[in-house]
Amino acid sequence: MNFKVIKATSKHIKDVGYLFNLYRQFYKYKSNLKASTNYIKQRILKKESTIFICYSNKLEGAGFVQLYETFDSLNINKKLILYDLYVHKKYRKIGIGRNLMLKAKDYALKKGINIVELSTAINNKKAQSLYESLDYERDREYYNYYLEI
Repeated sequence: MNFKVIKATSKHIKDVGYLFNLYRQFYKYKSNLKASTNYIKQRILKKESTIFICYSNKLEGAGFVQLYETFDSLNINKKLILYDLYVHKKYRKIGIGRNLMLKAKDYALKKGINIVELSTAINNKKAQSLYESLDYERDREYYNYYLEI
């Protein structure tokens, strides 16, 4: 199957919003297409993230990756946070996730960023396998904490 990965613009908000809603459901959040689409719209229009979307040869949104650029004070450089990666169920196991990950790496290299960081659910073994096959290393030195307010 042929597919194409492109940088999402305002023309792609509806397609990415749909996929983002499915992604949130994967992580056990309730479906909310309107809020999901609005969230993506704000990130794209305000240029607060970079999103790559993959289209199938049927011109359907097949998957996406969302990246946030931030700073890494210990490495005295910028880094990319790969926060969201999702491939629609019917397009899995054909290399779309891998291609989106490679696109993220290529984007980082073009921006002169040498660290891409991500987190995934402990039980998401398929994603972990993909990341490790692409030479991502599991952090064994730091714990992640969060405070929900």
